[in-house]
Amino acid sequence: MSTTQAAEHYARLDQWIDAHFDEEVRFLQALVQVPTDTPPGNNAPHAERTAELLKGFGWQPEAHSVPDAEVKAYGLQSLTNLIVRRRFGEGGRTIALNAHGDVVPPGEGWTHDPYGGEVVDGQLYGRAAAVSKSDFATYSFALRALEALAASSGNAALKGSVELHFTYDEEFGGELGPGWLLKQGLTKPDLLIAAGFSYEVVTAHNGCLQMEVTVHGQMAHAAIPHTGIDALQGAVTILNALYAQNKVYQGITSSVPGIKHPYLNVGRIEGGTNTNVVPGKVVFKLDRRMIPEENPAQVEADIRRVIAESAASFPGIRVEIKRLLLAHSLRPLPGHEPLVQALQRHGEAIFGEPIPTSGTPLYTDVRLYGAHGIPAAIYGAGPRTVFESNAKRADEHLALADLRRATKVVARSLWDLLGG
Repeated sequence: MSTTQAAEHYARLDQWIDAHFDEEVRFLQALVQVPTDTPPGNNAPHAERTAELLKGFGWQPEAHSVPDAEVKAYGLQSLTNLIVRRRFGEGGRTIALNAHGDVVPPGEGWTHDPYGGEVVDGQLYGRAAAVSKSDFATYSFALRALEALAASSGNAALKGSVELHFTYDEEFGGELGPGWLLKQGLTKPDLLIAAGFSYEVVTAHNGCLQMEVTVHGQMAHAAIPHTGIDALQGAVTILNALYAQNKVYQGITSSVPGIKHPYLNVGRIEGGTNTNVVPGKVVFKLDRRMIPEENPAQVEADIRRVIAESAASFPGIRVEIKRLLLAHSLRPLPGHEPLVQALQRHGEAIFGEPIPTSGTPLYTDVRLYGAHGIPAAIYGAGPRTVFESNAKRADEHLALADLRRATKVVARSLWDLLGG
């Protein structure tokens, strides 16, 4: 295909997206308006609403419900994953587009309804407006634009297929989302584009180890504290040792742009029974981010060593450690180059600036596809940085201009990758 013909096809994709952009915004608003707080993780109703909207496009989404026993054992309430399969010409690649609908609860401090989908000054507000219900819209409307152009060209120009994977378990690690679909053999794409959150094309990310630590002491009346063993003081001893590790981690640097060094965070702590009682039990949960160069088994062993050694310095306490999550890091796989190059090329054309590749300190469901040998890149609607979108904070929002542009980049890239 000549350069002129390619430019004409890109222009027609762009025109279709512009002509249907108000509809795309309404689609995203409808998705934001159905809560998917995880926990508690009652996300089947959102999948049902999404499927209903997708059927309006003439598609037949497959609803794959994870068995209740598995969902409940995982700490969730209901979970249905969706797959849309659209076939073009024979042969060619299968390209999957994955975004997750589950989100953290909204929390406090909102000035807009977190489930309202309100648009103010070109910004759409709501929990998951940026991460990652936005890419339900990006990917659906990019695929619709692709189908419209393919139909007008008699489908002869394209070979291969596109799948949409809309899943609901990212906040809990993805094992019942993409992990479950892959293990069940329901999909095995050749390439993957996953929900993004910046202008960059992300090709690597951190791993994550989450653990629950329970410190047991002995309750006693606060008036006679010497008759008990203070689990909170014991926990503080352990916490101080863990936090000291962050200084050590600053000396361990990653070679991946966008990723700096490992770090540890304690995100939740609870314990005690009353103000006048020496606490007999304290539980805290920690999150240890691992750079791609680290060995997860060694990281976990080292955390357990630090906890054991510090606990031993506080006589009388007993400690239990439970692993909650072990998410491996993502590294680029051979074969991802055509995908990355297409996204960068069209990103630069649409945004008017070079689009670099980078890593991210987050962990994502993409690692699960990588574990199955599927080359991937993270790209979708979002601002320059996650912080700008208020993702996982009050007043999360998405600039509609970024949604429009990302949809065009993805549609153009799909056209190239399917041989258009």
